[in-house]
Amino acid sequence: MANHKSALKRIRSNEKKRVLNRYQHKTTRNAIKAIRMATDKSEATAKLSTVISMIDKLAKKNIIHANKASNLKSKLTRHVAAL
Repeated sequence: MANHKSALKRIRSNEKKRVLNRYQHKTTRNAIKAIRMATDKSEATAKLSTVISMIDKLAKKNIIHANKASNLKSKLTRHVAAL
């Protein structure tokens, strides 16, 4: 266990960030799944811009790698175009 005051604070702040990152990542994954399950092109197109924005935010915060974000956006865009 940490002995220094600053180390204890770091533990608390890391836990808060971890919970928030997990929430944002899971929310984004659910939104991606919703687009993949969508059968209506107009509905999927409407959701696509918000999901791409969510993916970009995750990549910006280094929750996911930039290349993974790029691959996800590319695949989702191709999927929506093919509907």
